[in-house]
Amino acid sequence: MKRAVVLFNLGGPDAPQSVQPFLFNLFNDKAIIGLPQPLRWLVAKLISTRRAPVAQEIYENLGGKSPLLELTQEQARDLEVSLSAASPGDDFKVVIAMRYWHPFSGEAAAQLKAFAPDEITLLPLYPQFSTTTTGSSALEWAKAAKDAGLTAPTRTVCCYPMQDDFITAHAEMLRPYVADGAARVLFSAHGLPKRVVERGDPYQWQVEQTVAATVQALDVPGLDYVTCYQSRVGPLEWIGPSTDDEIERAGREGKPLVVVPIAFVSEHSETLVELDIEYGELAEKAGVPDYKRVPALGTHPSYVAALTSAVLGAVDGVAPNTGKRICPKGFSQCPCDRQGDRAA
Repeated sequence: MKRAVVLFNLGGPDAPQSVQPFLFNLFNDKAIIGLPQPLRWLVAKLISTRRAPVAQEIYENLGGKSPLLELTQEQARDLEVSLSAASPGDDFKVVIAMRYWHPFSGEAAAQLKAFAPDEITLLPLYPQFSTTTTGSSALEWAKAAKDAGLTAPTRTVCCYPMQDDFITAHAEMLRPYVADGAARVLFSAHGLPKRVVERGDPYQWQVEQTVAATVQALDVPGLDYVTCYQSRVGPLEWIGPSTDDEIERAGREGKPLVVVPIAFVSEHSETLVELDIEYGELAEKAGVPDYKRVPALGTHPSYVAALTSAVLGAVDGVAPNTGKRICPKGFSQCPCDRQGDRAA
């Protein structure tokens, strides 16, 4: 069979002049700003115009653009090789659908139209589900697939916050940093406004499950760790504790830190700039005696194995993880209900 896999990711500007339209696409997403049109368009235009100069300075640290596309392409290549080896009788094609910059879902759908797959699996590079990430990407894909005339049966891998290989990858990456037991581990994930979680978004719960499973897999007695959240912006109350507050607390206590990007699987501005540069400077100012950051999973073999299992599990009708939270209706092979039932 011809089996297609669509990797969902955020996307990032590929040049300085792409920063403002990238930000506009982000803030014009109903999942991010829930205002009706045309008011949302106007707000997105205002915010993106005001924030573009600051964001351009951030991307100057990365050579003027995000590395996310190239890194996602590496993951796509490794996944395609892994799937072909695991199921040699099938023809796999892995394409990328970014949400806010090229290649968009429409571009990915056009690639698959030419491939003419027998079935499609939508696979988020967001291990933990949120309406603002996987949910938004899935809605955008549905429109793009319809416009492209794709009619192949489609399954969506909702999430894999506790998938064995995914947890193994995190534990293997972290273990060398905690061998002496001296450092506090900050498991840092992108934050969300508190009201998003209060409406039933499972993201925070799933992040906590990923952390708990990683700590269990590490099996380091007395490990000092905190689950925290970064990238807080705007006037709304966000979930916490915040990563910057935890860095300052560690400074007051004279505690060395190891930071793990627990919800990011690729390097981009929020790891390379926010965690490494901005929070590194904050740690030095706060008096943290030692500040280290574990790399994102990238193409770690165990993470590629996790993605492979998620795809083949979705194809075979087997749940790809052991999460226990309700995910949105319509996500097939979703094992996230607290009672163990799948979403309709």
